[in-house]
Amino acid sequence: MTKFDKTYQEIIRNVMKNGVEEVSLRQNVKTKALPGIHFSHDIEKDGFPILTLRKIPVKMFVAEQIWFISGARKPEDFLREYTKIWDIFTNPNDVVTVAYGYRWRKHFGRDQLKLLIDLLKKEPSSRHGVVMAWDPSEDGLSLFKKANVPCPFSFVVNIIGGRLNLHLMVRSNDMYLGVPADVAGFALLQTILAQKLKVRVGIYSHSISNAHIYENQYDAVKELLKRKNNHKKIVLNLPKNSFDRAERKDRKLVDEIIENISKQYKPMEAIKAVKIVL
Repeated sequence: MTKFDKTYQEIIRNVMKNGVEEVSLRQNVKTKALPGIHFSHDIEKDGFPILTLRKIPVKMFVAEQIWFISGARKPEDFLREYTKIWDIFTNPNDVVTVAYGYRWRKHFGRDQLKLLIDLLKKEPSSRHGVVMAWDPSEDGLSLFKKANVPCPFSFVVNIIGGRLNLHLMVRSNDMYLGVPADVAGFALLQTILAQKLKVRVGIYSHSISNAHIYENQYDAVKELLKRKNNHKKIVLNLPKNSFDRAERKDRKLVDEIIENISKQYKPMEAIKAVKIVL
């Protein structure tokens, strides 16, 4: 199996075996959950981290990440051509108020992605490459049930030994549906940033404060834990100028990245659809 497949199986096995089972009051759904889950993956050495034990929609996470980089917050602006995953979080004006890319690039009155790139170009050894999506003036710390608040709330980027590393912090992660998509999407962002800064891609790290599996996913997870395959590692070869093209919402860029991954990606058969719990 691929390195990421093995890592992922170990984590969900741990949550299923040792997770505390209780009912989420907000959703009135039973979950098994563990705190403080962390893993790392060396993209350069072990390949692009996309789950092969079941099919992950490549088009979805590629288009989503390009949409993030562009700083957009309306799904009608590019994203809906590829996926409707954010439609359930829009307000009556078709705006995702907590869209990650918008928060990275516009919400706080500064373009955090541009500043990150400028900083690491001038000072590659900097340890100040922190990008935030969480707004303390609006998010969390309230009994009021908002439709959505950021799950991956921050990431840190640094360059060590000529390799760009990204550490994603996630307050709450659906281990079955959320984690595989988040890992692939943010690993893509990491690879695009490494290309922009003309350095090699390095370690992707993922830290979860609350790692959980919903009751309606138990059977699917059990099936996933039985699976083994002989999939080769996937090496992502980005088209040139991917960051700049992503800012322009270049449709051809999406197609080229999807084609590069899809040619190598041979996942195992799908598992019966599991509905997302909100």
